[in-house]
Amino acid sequence: MVIGGIAVIARGVPRTTLDIDATVWAEGLDLDRALAVFAAHGIAPRIDDARAFAIERQVLLLSHEASKMPLDVALAWLPFEHEALARATLVDFGGFHATVARAEDLIVYKSIAWRERDRTDIERLLALHRDEIDLSRVRNLLAQFAAALDAPERVAEFETLVDRVSHTRLR
Repeated sequence: MVIGGIAVIARGVPRTTLDIDATVWAEGLDLDRALAVFAAHGIAPRIDDARAFAIERQVLLLSHEASKMPLDVALAWLPFEHEALARATLVDFGGFHATVARAEDLIVYKSIAWRERDRTDIERLLALHRDEIDLSRVRNLLAQFAAALDAPERVAEFETLVDRVSHTRLR
């Protein structure tokens, strides 16, 4: 499933990105086989011992050899990630079809990363998709991740973003 900037663009937010972020369900995944499949498609590790890094950090750091485009493939284990994969939809990228995370799930992913770009993406996704986003679900998941990340302030900061989008829409 595509996540990150490309997914945000697919969900209607105009922006730029310099990489591709994706995730795969990791249960039962054979990393050696996955790396071989990527290699067969011209996608190679961009760091030494990418396999060991993936086991430790739960992400494969790859690069498309011809274009030099970075590709980060997160190894999904959490129930939220399983749910997001199941909820994803197929998006047509000019004849190329890819499974993309829904706006609601992108907001959760972006709430975990929480960089400035992520907060901007959250605001824009909320503005575009507010009527189809289950904010109770997002708030519940965000509270769980904020507790796990020892970042309780993130919940209040998220509410500030929600309020800002709500006030913008009323004008």
